[in-house]
Amino acid sequence: MNFEPWSLDREIVLCRVIDASPEVVFAAWTSADQFATWFGPDGFSTKVRQMEVHPGSCAKFDMYSSDGTVFTNRFAYVEVVPNERLVMDHGSDQDDSPDRFRVTVTFDRQDNGKTVVTLRQLHQTSEMRNTVISFGGVEMGLQTLRKLEEHCIQI
Repeated sequence: MNFEPWSLDREIVLCRVIDASPEVVFAAWTSADQFATWFGPDGFSTKVRQMEVHPGSCAKFDMYSSDGTVFTNRFAYVEVVPNERLVMDHGSDQDDSPDRFRVTVTFDRQDNGKTVVTLRQLHQTSEMRNTVISFGGVEMGLQTLRKLEEHCIQI
C-alpha cells in the first residue's frame, strides 16, 4: 500500500508519557506475552497467535470484546528500530485488508528516565480516518496507551 504523501486529514496522533525506559516500553510492544496483557481498549482482551517483529514479518492477534465478539488483527512490520521506532501496517488478519492503515510508534527517551510514546495512524483516505474517529477510535487508543503505561510501571 502506498501511504505517501503524508496528509493531516488522514492522520490520527496519540501521545503519552510513560514512567519507564524506552527499552521497557519497546519490549511491551514486541514480546507476545507482554503485548497480550495490555493491548486493546477497556473491556477488551488480546490473544497473540504469532509475533515475529522484524521488517517483512507480522504479528497476528485477536481482540475479544466483553460481549465475546472477536476482531482479528495483523501488524505487517515495515521498519523496526529497537527501542526507538516501529512502523507497521495494521488491519484485520486477511491479505489486502481494505481497512489497513500505517502505524508509526516512536519511543523518545526523556532526561528524567520517562518515555514519550507517540502513535501515528495514517489512513488511506480522510473518510477512513473520520470513520475511526466517529466510532471512538481516539478514545480507545488513549485507553490502550493508558493500559500500556500501567503494564510498564508494574515491570
